Amino acid sequence: MAKYFFSRIGQALLVLWAAFTVSFVLLQALPGDAVLIKFQNPDYGLSPEQIADIRAAYAADGTIFSQYLHAIGNFLTGNFGYSLQAGVAVRDQIATNLPPTLWLAGLGLLGAILLSVLIAILANLPPLRWLRSLAHSIPSLFISVPTFWLGIMLIQIFSFRFRLVPVINPGPWQGLILPVLTVAVPISAPLAQILLRNIDEVLTRPFVPVARAKGASHVWVLWRHVAKNALLPVMTVAGLLFGELIAGAVITETVFGRNGIGSLAEQAVNFQDVAILQAIVVISAAAFVAINLAVDLLYPVFDPRLRTKLGDA
Repeated sequence: MAKYFFSRIGQALLVLWAAFTVSFVLLQALPGDAVLIKFQNPDYGLSPEQIADIRAAYAADGTIFSQYLHAIGNFLTGNFGYSLQAGVAVRDQIATNLPPTLWLAGLGLLGAILLSVLIAILANLPPLRWLRSLAHSIPSLFISVPTFWLGIMLIQIFSFRFRLVPVINPGPWQGLILPVLTVAVPISAPLAQILLRNIDEVLTRPFVPVARAKGASHVWVLWRHVAKNALLPVMTVAGLLFGELIAGAVITETVFGRNGIGSLAEQAVNFQDVAILQAIVVISAAAFVAINLAVDLLYPVFDPRLRTKLGDA
């Protein structure tokens, strides 16, 4: 178990380093110099010496390698640098905009899991077999819907048509209803597809007829025997989909005009604010790695076969 734990930690750190390095190279490859583009504007009235001092303050006057070492050293100490546009610490901006995105992503993941479980339940209700084909077709519909289009349609239907959820000055929880649905629906589709497929596969295993022969009902077999075995692969896929969940949250924040990492990233792209973009990429990668690491470490808890294999190793 210790070897398994440390190997997963090492892989997570390697992925974080690769994400940082790739994002640094790509951002440095952007055309133009963002510092010069902003401060060479005649309206600022800065001399060449003052501009050179500003470039030195932003560590933009050295070689690419020295800038890389400076950036990675700052990130290791929790210093993300300063925003070129706002002139404040990137850490402060992230601290302000990250919590709304985490709320949206977390509730979106919870909503996606609940939707996928509901679809699986509808597909396995004994008295309503006609729902099975309908339930199996729902994930295909959900996965084909673009996030931005779904958000606009939800606003049109629930806010403008039926006036159930306000989009102008909503309450703290009212303002989350439609964005959470927008994030949850596309993510629930692959989860539901895998869950339905796993349930069908587990139902063919020998222990299911044995449990039914002992007098257990269909619902009892599903809950006590099938669900535990069918949910294990879903955990892995849920972790892998977390990156897509973050991307969906960014698009959703733009559609609904919410403050968060999405709006911050949009502003950073418009002004080529490299420090903010780098911080957002690294934080998103860290969240993705943390979720998948948690799933990897929890897998032996739910799968006795893996515990036995690791124990033998």
